[in-house]
Amino acid sequence: MQPTPHSTKEIDRLISEPSTDVIRTVEQCPGTYAVLGAGGKMGFHVSLMLQRTLRELGRNDTVTTISRFGSPPARQQFDDAGFRVIAADLSDPRAVADLPVADNIFFLAGVKFGTGDQPELLQRMNVDMPTLVAERYRAAKIVALSTGCVYSFTSPESGGATEDSDVDPPGDYAKSCRGREAAFEAAAKSFGTRSSLIRLNYSIDLRYGVLLDIAQKVRTSQPVNVEMGYANVIWQGDAIAYTIQSLPHASAPPFVVNITGPNVLRVRDIANMFGDRFSSAPIIEGREQPTAWLSNAAKAHAMFGEPRISLTQMVHWVADWLEQGGETLGKPTHFEVRSGSY
Repeated sequence: MQPTPHSTKEIDRLISEPSTDVIRTVEQCPGTYAVLGAGGKMGFHVSLMLQRTLRELGRNDTVTTISRFGSPPARQQFDDAGFRVIAADLSDPRAVADLPVADNIFFLAGVKFGTGDQPELLQRMNVDMPTLVAERYRAAKIVALSTGCVYSFTSPESGGATEDSDVDPPGDYAKSCRGREAAFEAAAKSFGTRSSLIRLNYSIDLRYGVLLDIAQKVRTSQPVNVEMGYANVIWQGDAIAYTIQSLPHASAPPFVVNITGPNVLRVRDIANMFGDRFSSAPIIEGREQPTAWLSNAAKAHAMFGEPRISLTQMVHWVADWLEQGGETLGKPTHFEVRSGSY
């Protein structure tokens, strides 16, 4: 068992450690790098892994990080890490037109929470914005973050949706994510824009994620709802490594790949794992429904290798982090929501 980080800086360093496969990928992809939507939950780690990889290769390229950076603290860690930092509203056509040229783009921008009654916000941020980016960077290779929520619910016995499964997502948020993908598909037809679409669920950091949501409830004797009874999870460092490794596969039409862990996990079992760790029997609420949002990542694992970090390791880290009073982001995933309304 690897030791648990004791600070946010140690977490950042652990998550952003590049694998030899990531180093090999970046070596094969010359040119400049930019991360759009860098201020989101994964953006700093994507940027940091890219920067560490470039340094490992002896390249002096600076990763350009672009986001709203609505507050000084949101931007400060990027300045401190030595990135080229640009504050821009990616939903503004003029701002996007003024962005610098880059050869390799990682597009991570979008909205989810607080959008249940704001369809116009979902359209602007999850559909119109990627349309602008796909056209602006038509000459680049683009890796665009999507979600496994574009699939319909499926049974745990199926092993999860594959990249060939139908996309018929429930709820306005998931439909807007499918609209994001459609924007890159349309750009491929119109401009030859090359992209990789990353259908991710669910990425685990010690400060947020499905495991943290469950652990906090078990530790504080709050009920764990199991109606959404199954989930997939993957360590954020592994998710980012796969995301970067998808860069050479960017194509027109888009290359599509599911990114998650190898197993369909039962929420009740995860709660019991944390119950054993905290010596506190979990309070289970509800009954498992026969379906859930589940993805099959066999394609990614065959192409890029198995995840390096196991579920047991992640549970150990999350439990330790809570017990040592580590800070959290205060952003529950709401993975248990079945309506698709956030």
